[in-house]
Amino acid sequence: MASAAQDQTQIRNVVAAFVQQQTAALPGRVTHKISEIDRRITLSECARLEAFFPASSPVIGKTSVGVRCTEKNGWSIFVPVQISVSLNLLVSARQLPLGHILQKEDITSQTIEITRTGGFTDPKQALGKVLRHGITAGQVLREDMLRLPYSVTQGQTVQLAVQGGGFNIRSEGVALSNASEGQTVQIRTPSGRVISGVAEIGGIVKIKP
Repeated sequence: MASAAQDQTQIRNVVAAFVQQQTAALPGRVTHKISEIDRRITLSECARLEAFFPASSPVIGKTSVGVRCTEKNGWSIFVPVQISVSLNLLVSARQLPLGHILQKEDITSQTIEITRTGGFTDPKQALGKVLRHGITAGQVLREDMLRLPYSVTQGQTVQLAVQGGGFNIRSEGVALSNASEGQTVQIRTPSGRVISGVAEIGGIVKIKP
């Protein structure tokens, strides 16, 4: 007697529940569309179905969800899914050049259907940061487009601050590269020695004793 065939509707229900669970923490409005399973595919009936994302599959955009039967002599199938996220993100209000420091009038917000994670939702996340390259109007602002302003620039004479138990030494040096606050920068001292320190606001570099 042939075994009963697995109900494909049940497979789709498992996929839908899995997608809802996996996307619950995503911001914005999440929708998904599950592709029809080829009716020519016949699988044996299974009481224990388990959904999973295949290795390296994206959580949003065009992806697939695997469903496996965890019973003895089980099977697995991959179901294509389109997961869309509509989110209110910051975009450039106009064309902006390389090195521009973002001001309030440079940005606006727009509801966008994204295909990958990232982007800013709060102006505080972007204001005051510097563009790594020029962008066009309406472009979504992302972390990799921006950097903090430089606290120290290459060739600048900086103040070296060395602090330890009971002492505080100040001297000067020349920065060998650009660095934002909190970044490590190399400094050449008047004697020609090259040392490393942490850039701070106001052209100060803190040196560990």
